[in-house]
Parts: sequence; structure tokens; C-alpha cells
Amino acid sequence: MEQKLKIAIQKAGRLNEDSLKLIKDCGISVDNGEDQLKISARNFPIEIFFLRNSDIPEYVEDGVADIAIIGENILIEKLHNVDVLMHLGFSKCKVSLAIPKNEIYTGLSFFNGKKLATSYPITLQQFLKKQNLQAEIHEISGSVEIAPNIGLADAICDLVSTGSTLFKNGLKEVEIIHHSEAVLISGKKLTPDVQSILNKLVFRINAVLAARNNKYILLNIPNDKIEEVILLLPGMNSPTILPLAKKGWSSLHSVISEKEFWQKIDALKAIGAEGILVIPIEKMVM
Repeated sequence: MEQKLKIAIQKAGRLNEDSLKLIKDCGISVDNGEDQLKISARNFPIEIFFLRNSDIPEYVEDGVADIAIIGENILIEKLHNVDVLMHLGFSKCKVSLAIPKNEIYTGLSFFNGKKLATSYPITLQQFLKKQNLQAEIHEISGSVEIAPNIGLADAICDLVSTGSTLFKNGLKEVEIIHHSEAVLISGKKLTPDVQSILNKLVFRINAVLAARNNKYILLNIPNDKIEEVILLLPGMNSPTILPLAKKGWSSLHSVISEKEFWQKIDALKAIGAEGILVIPIEKMVM
């Protein structure tokens, strides 16, 4: 019987979509799993379990799933004994404290003696303890943001993405407890065969994430400016430089970080670069 790597992902929602896209970008052929609890890939030894987000850490800890893609916020809240293999850079959000927008926020001491509604009681309790604050915690599953409006709480601790839900409910974010993004986690007791498959998957994921975080750039530059460009764009090892038919000019090819993109482009134009082309990278194997 063929050994397979078992991965758990969220059964619905944005994290489900982003997780499946990552898996597919790794060259693994899978269906979207609509109305299914488990599917197998057609060209890679992997099975995907579609589970409730809050249940995933326990399934991994118990060995039902070998690995999982899950929001870091859930992992912190559930306190399970699993390993975080890598941060994946998508599904970013915050766990934050918010208060009614007409309240005057006076700092963390504002929360002393207050009633706080949350779906993250452990995360909130740890934060309050660290900050030496005393508050009453009301655990709610569901629409936490309505709690102040119905008199259940003075403030809330909840997941914040764009902040639009807070705004619609007359709340404002005042403190960030921690930032969160999707992470790849694994159990503690993987067999050698499963670990070997996982190593191959991690290799592919790294190639996909590196490509997402970088762009391939081509530009024309006067030869006397090449050294300045090399200092600005070192590339993976060093830029590729090819002579142009135009005397005194060369074409330079390199890789540029997505985070530094516009800053570098402005600097290149100031140096004298022309004909700048920026191309997405599909995969980037280091």
C-alpha cells in the first residue's frame, strides 16, 4: 500500500481557498473538495482532509493528520503540542482589542475591571496576565462584535482583517495582541516515509513562496552605471549582464524583492535605467 502524507486544511472560507491554491501551485493535482471530507491527489502521495479550523490542531497532535495549514491565531489559542514548520505569508490578520468608537481610550489600564467578549479566551487571558490587568472574560462563539451594543461587554477581543466589521458595529481597534498568518504545522511522530514525502512538499512550497515574493527584472543601462545597479540589485548571486547592439549599453537581468519593488524601481530610474521590464516568477528553486 502506497504511503501518503495526510494534510488537514480548513473546510471552507478564505484559508481553504489560499491553502488549495498553494497546493496546486506546487504542481499537485487535486479537486476543490466540495462536499467531501477527504480527497487524494492524482500525481503526488498526499491526502487532504477538510476539517473545522478549531479542530485541526488536535487532529495533527493525535496523528490523524500528519501536517496542516492553519491560522497562527488558532494555534496559539488551542495550545497543542505540534511543530510550526514555516510561515506561509497569506491569510494575514490580527487578534486585537476594540472598544466603542465614542469611548476615549486611555491606554491598557482602560481594560481594568471591564467585561471583555471574545472567541479567544486563552489568548486574551495570557495577554491580560502579561500586562497585569484584571478583567472579566465572556467567551462567545460567533458574532463577538455585537457584544458591546447589546450590553454584554464593554469591549471585545477578536480577529481583525480589514477593520470593516468593527466599523460597521461602531467599534474601533485600540490594541493589537498579536499578528497572525497561515502556518504549516506537523505532528511529532512522523514515520521516515511520511517525513520523506513532507520534505519534498516543503521543497516545493519554498519554491512557490520564493517566486511569490520576488520579481524578475530586465533593464537597459549605460555601461558606466552597471556597478551602481549591481550594488542596488545583487540578485540571487549576481545579475546577468548582456551587451546591447547600442554602443556603451548593456541589458541587465536580476531578481527584485516584492517588498522593495517600487523603492528599487525609483532608484534604478534615477541611476539612468531604461526599458525596465518586470516579469512574475512562476517558481524559484534555490
